[in-house]
Amino acid sequence: MSTTSLKLSDELKQRAVAAAEKKGISPHAFMVRAIEQAATSAERRASFVADAHAAREQMLKTGKGYDASEVHTYLKARITGSKFAKPKAISWQN
Repeated sequence: MSTTSLKLSDELKQRAVAAAEKKGISPHAFMVRAIEQAATSAERRASFVADAHAAREQMLKTGKGYDASEVHTYLKARITGSKFAKPKAISWQN
């Protein structure tokens, strides 16, 4: 494990110390968790954007996509536990 040093403003350090105390953990553990959460969030966002780009390329390649209202209806049904048929891809090019 490597050592990294962070330069924090006094105010930010005090906020981190106070938050750590409220959680019952050390300031070091608090900062490590915060950095881990930020890295995970950035990785998930990058993956989401890559998936969106791939879906767009697929849509442009095939000329097919999904009707937004059908997708919304399907997702609402899934959230409530109802069964609803998955939307079918349709041609969007004329």
